[in-house]
Amino acid sequence: MARGRSISRRRLVGGAAGGISAVALGGGLGVSRLQEALAARTAPAVIQGTTKLTYWGGLIFSDAANKLLEDTINAWGEANNVDTEVVMINQNETSQKVSAAVESGTMPDALDLGLDLLLLLSATEQLVPLDELYEKIGGAQGGWFDSIAGATDPSRLGGARTGIPFGSSGNVLFRRTDVLEPAGFTEAPATWQELREQAEAAQAEPLFGMGLALSNVGDGNLQVSVLQSYGGRIADDAGKQVTIKSEETRAYLEWVSEAYAAGLFPPGATTWDGAGDNTAYLAGQAVFIANTGSVYLAMLEDDPDLVEQTAFSTLPAGPIGLVSPTSPNVRAISASSENQDAAMALIDTLSDPGFMEEYFNVAIYGPVLKNQLPFKIFEGPVHAGLADLVENGTAPAEPDTFNAAYAEFNTNFLVPKMIQRVVVDGYDLDRAMDEAQEQGQAIYDKYE
Repeated sequence: MARGRSISRRRLVGGAAGGISAVALGGGLGVSRLQEALAARTAPAVIQGTTKLTYWGGLIFSDAANKLLEDTINAWGEANNVDTEVVMINQNETSQKVSAAVESGTMPDALDLGLDLLLLLSATEQLVPLDELYEKIGGAQGGWFDSIAGATDPSRLGGARTGIPFGSSGNVLFRRTDVLEPAGFTEAPATWQELREQAEAAQAEPLFGMGLALSNVGDGNLQVSVLQSYGGRIADDAGKQVTIKSEETRAYLEWVSEAYAAGLFPPGATTWDGAGDNTAYLAGQAVFIANTGSVYLAMLEDDPDLVEQTAFSTLPAGPIGLVSPTSPNVRAISASSENQDAAMALIDTLSDPGFMEEYFNVAIYGPVLKNQLPFKIFEGPVHAGLADLVENGTAPAEPDTFNAAYAEFNTNFLVPKMIQRVVVDGYDLDRAMDEAQEQGQAIYDKYE
C-alpha cells in the first residue's frame, strides 16, 4: 500500500509581493516601524471622528501573532484618529460569542472568523458586502488562489463577497519519530487504520497514541473529514437530506470507538478545549496529532528537541480516499457597524504584504494570495504543507455540499457529539446515528 506523502521543504517561487514588502521585517524593519509605516500609509481624513471601532481578532496559539495583530490595529487607530478596541477571541469560541452578540445587538465592527460562520452570517445578512475591496486587494497582489476564491464565491454567500481572506487553514499530521521508528515505523501512516495500528504499537505511558480531539470544538470537527474518508456523508448531493446514518458511518464509528476502548486517546479528549491537542503533544502525551501547525511554532520556541523528534505529513486516507480540506479564515464587517468606512480601511491595511509576511512568520496559516507564496516562511515544513493544501487539498465540505445547513451542522458539533454518545454515554451505534440523523435533519429543514 502506498505510504502517506511526507511534506518536504518548498522551493522558493519567484516574483515580487508588491506594496511595502520590500521593507518588511525580514529586510530589517522592526515591528514598531512596520506598524508606523502601515498607519501612515492609510490615514484618510474621511474616517476621522468616528466612534470607537471594536475588532474581534482570532486568538491563535502564538502570543507573538496575537500581539502583532493587536498592536498593529491600535497603531493604525492612533495614526487615523480612530479609537480602537481589540478583543482577542479563542477561535473555538467565536461562534458562541457571535451568536450572543447578534441576539443582544452588540456585534463588533469587524472580526476574524472561519468559513462556516461566514456562511451563516452571510445567509442572514449580518455582514457588509466587500466585493470592491476583494477585487482591489486581489488585483494588487497577483490574484487569489483558486481554492480561496471558490470557497468564498458569492454564490455561497448570498450573492456578495462578505469576507476578505487573510490566511488558509488545514490539518497536517504530526508524529513522534523517536518512538515510532524504534517500534518499526519509519513511514507516515497512509490510512487511518494504519495510524491506529502504529499508535497502539508505539504507545507507552505517559504517551497516548492518538491525540485527536473528540470534543465540541473546531478541532473535533476533524472527525467529519475522517468520517467522509470512510465514505460517510452528512447529506445527499443536493445538500438537503441528511444521510449520516449509513453503513459507512457505522464502519467509521467502529474504528473510532474501538480505538477509544483500547485506550489510545488521552483522558479528556472528549472534553478538550481548542488547545487540547496542542497541550498534549507539547507535554509529551501524544504520539500523533492532526494540527494546523500552531504546535510547531510553540515547539520552535519552547522545545527544539521535540521539533527534531517530529515528522510531518499529509492526513491519512480512509477506505474510500483522502479527505484533507483547506479553508480560508476571513476578516468581515458587521452590517450593524457605525464605522464601516473605517473598518474597510483597516482591513485594507491588514492585507498589506509587509504586515502579512511578518504575520505569517509568527502565525500558522497558508497563503491566500499568489504574491504571498514567495514569502520565505512557506519553505518551512508545516507552512509548506499548508501552502500545498491551498493548491492541492480538497475543497471545504467535499464530498458534501458546502451550504448554510452544512455549516450549522458543524457549528453544532454533531459528529463529535455522536462519538461522545458511543464512547462516553454507552449508546449503541444505531442509537447514536439515529440521534445525529434527527438533529442534523432538523438543521437542514430550516434551510428548505
